[in-house]
Amino acid sequence: MPVPSIEPKALHARLLAGEVELVDVREEWELELAQIAGARHLPLGELVERLDELPRERDVVFICHAGVRSMHACHIAKSAGIRAINLRGGIEAWSTEVDPRVPRY
Repeated sequence: MPVPSIEPKALHARLLAGEVELVDVREEWELELAQIAGARHLPLGELVERLDELPRERDVVFICHAGVRSMHACHIAKSAGIRAINLRGGIEAWSTEVDPRVPRY
Protein backbone atom coordinates (compact mmCIF):
# COMPACT_ATOMS: atom_id res chain seq x y z
CA MET A 1 0.00 0.00 0.00
CA PRO A 2 1.75 3.19 -1.15
CA VAL A 3 2.11 6.04 1.32
CA PRO A 4 2.11 9.67 0.17
CA SER A 5 5.05 11.87 1.13
CA ILE A 6 5.28 15.60 1.64
CA GLU A 7 8.26 17.89 1.16
CA PRO A 8 9.33 20.00 4.16
CA LYS A 9 8.36 23.34 2.58
CA ALA A 10 4.94 22.03 1.60
CA LEU A 11 4.45 20.73 5.13
CA HIS A 12 5.40 24.13 6.53
CA ALA A 13 2.69 25.80 4.41
CA ARG A 14 0.07 23.24 5.48
CA LEU A 15 1.03 23.63 9.15
CA LEU A 16 0.68 27.42 8.90
CA ALA A 17 -2.76 26.92 7.37
CA GLY A 18 -3.75 24.50 10.15
CA GLU A 19 -4.50 21.77 7.64
CA VAL A 20 -2.63 18.82 9.17
CA GLU A 21 -1.87 17.07 12.43
CA LEU A 22 1.87 16.54 13.00
CA VAL A 23 3.00 13.40 14.86
CA ASP A 24 6.63 12.80 15.85
CA VAL A 25 7.40 9.09 16.26
CA ARG A 26 10.97 9.51 17.56
CA GLU A 27 12.16 8.62 21.04
CA GLU A 28 12.08 11.05 23.97
CA TRP A 29 15.85 11.58 23.90
CA GLU A 30 15.60 12.67 20.26
CA LEU A 31 12.94 15.25 21.12
CA GLU A 32 15.35 16.72 23.63
CA LEU A 33 17.81 17.31 20.79
CA ALA A 34 15.44 18.73 18.17
CA GLN A 35 11.73 19.10 17.54
CA ILE A 36 9.15 20.89 15.44
CA ALA A 37 6.91 23.12 17.54
CA GLY A 38 3.37 21.84 17.83
CA ALA A 39 4.12 18.22 16.96
CA ARG A 40 2.40 15.56 19.02
CA HIS A 41 4.87 13.03 20.45
CA LEU A 42 3.80 9.44 19.91
CA PRO A 43 6.80 7.07 19.88
CA LEU A 44 6.68 4.42 17.18
CA GLY A 45 6.75 1.65 19.79
CA GLU A 46 3.47 2.95 21.25
CA LEU A 47 1.69 3.72 17.99
CA VAL A 48 -0.40 0.56 17.66
CA GLU A 49 -1.79 0.93 21.18
CA ARG A 50 -2.52 4.65 20.74
CA LEU A 51 -4.00 4.83 17.23
CA ASP A 52 -7.34 5.90 18.70
CA GLU A 53 -5.72 9.21 19.73
CA LEU A 54 -5.23 10.24 16.10
CA PRO A 55 -7.81 12.05 13.98
CA ARG A 56 -9.53 10.31 11.09
CA GLU A 57 -11.04 13.47 9.59
CA ARG A 58 -7.80 15.19 8.54
CA ASP A 59 -4.34 14.36 7.22
CA VAL A 60 -1.76 13.21 9.76
CA VAL A 61 1.88 13.82 8.88
CA PHE A 62 4.35 11.51 10.59
CA ILE A 63 7.93 12.59 11.19
CA CYS A 64 11.11 10.98 12.49
CA HIS A 65 14.80 11.71 12.03
CA ALA A 66 15.25 10.79 8.37
CA GLY A 67 11.87 9.44 7.21
CA VAL A 68 12.27 5.69 7.69
CA ARG A 69 10.45 5.17 11.01
CA SER A 70 7.77 7.64 10.01
CA MET A 71 7.17 5.66 6.80
CA HIS A 72 6.67 2.56 8.95
CA ALA A 73 4.27 4.57 11.15
CA CYS A 74 2.35 5.62 8.04
CA HIS A 75 1.80 2.00 7.02
CA ILE A 76 0.50 1.17 10.49
CA ALA A 77 -1.76 4.23 10.56
CA LYS A 78 -3.13 3.72 7.04
CA SER A 79 -4.15 0.17 7.93
CA ALA A 80 -6.25 1.73 10.73
CA GLY A 81 -7.98 4.18 8.39
CA ILE A 82 -5.84 7.22 9.20
CA ARG A 83 -4.96 9.60 6.36
CA ALA A 84 -1.20 9.21 6.87
CA ILE A 85 1.52 11.19 5.07
CA ASN A 86 5.28 10.82 5.53
CA LEU A 87 7.60 13.83 5.86
CA ARG A 88 10.27 13.21 3.22
CA GLY A 89 13.69 13.37 4.83
CA GLY A 90 12.34 13.77 8.36
CA ILE A 91 13.40 16.44 10.80
CA GLU A 92 16.84 16.43 9.17
CA ALA A 93 15.32 17.78 5.96
CA TRP A 94 13.14 20.20 7.96
CA SER A 95 16.30 21.62 9.55
CA THR A 96 18.06 22.14 6.23
CA GLU A 97 15.10 23.25 4.11
CA VAL A 98 12.72 25.10 6.47
CA ASP A 99 14.12 25.99 9.88
CA PRO A 100 17.89 25.95 10.46
CA ARG A 101 17.27 26.79 14.13
CA VAL A 102 16.20 23.18 14.62
CA PRO A 103 19.44 21.38 15.53
CA ARG A 104 20.72 18.58 13.34
CA TYR A 105 21.99 15.41 14.94
